[in-house]
Amino acid sequence: MVEEGAGCTIPQLDLDVQAFRAYREGETTVLPERCRESEDDRMVMAKVRGRDVLCLGAGGGQQSALFSLLGARVTVLDLCEGRLAGDRKAAAHYGYETTTIQDDMRDLSCLADESFDPVYGMGTCYIPDVREVYVGVARVLRAEGTYHIGFMNPATEFVDTWHWDGVGYRITMPYAERERRRPDGMAEFRHYLGEVFNGLLETGFSIEHVFESPGEVPGPELEPGSYAHWREFIGGGFSIMARKRMDAS
Repeated sequence: MVEEGAGCTIPQLDLDVQAFRAYREGETTVLPERCRESEDDRMVMAKVRGRDVLCLGAGGGQQSALFSLLGARVTVLDLCEGRLAGDRKAAAHYGYETTTIQDDMRDLSCLADESFDPVYGMGTCYIPDVREVYVGVARVLRAEGTYHIGFMNPATEFVDTWHWDGVGYRITMPYAERERRRPDGMAEFRHYLGEVFNGLLETGFSIEHVFESPGEVPGPELEPGSYAHWREFIGGGFSIMARKRMDAS
């Protein structure tokens, strides 16, 4: 995906630095535009100045740039070295420091206990058992630290652009099937709602907010089978804001 120039791998190098400085220094209470594109981003990014942020499975120089310019100390852990190169490119472009670690999000043993305030997690579709990630995040979060994590709707997890049949996007796999191989060979996994939410509760989190991205009604200018058209039919999934409980061990 990095070699193909997928959008999620391209670092943000056109941010309004002055807008970030004004917010960081308290000259305005309005977050920079890129930080308020969704309700969950507004919530997680509103108060990160001086905090230690872990971008987990979120390499590429996008989220790390936003957090860093808001005044956070950022660590990025991602399995893909190519995505981490984007984080280093953004850091060099804007002149801040960031720590990049190439590793598996299921194993956070390289990180110290209670070393982060918020954790911003992505890439759950590539993990067979999301509870493995929850356990590590609970360990590295400080008491009452927050964990932002995103998922696709499990019912439409394996519905793709090429499933357009002229009327709608077809569901081609039974709901009971948890794993599939994409045409490019990459494995993806379905996470059921029970394990998503109960797993958080069972690993020491309380659930504070759930956000959905329903999309828009597609207009006639969108070509059926295109990514933009598919996105409006399938939606953008959902994300959860959880908080580490004080009684979590």
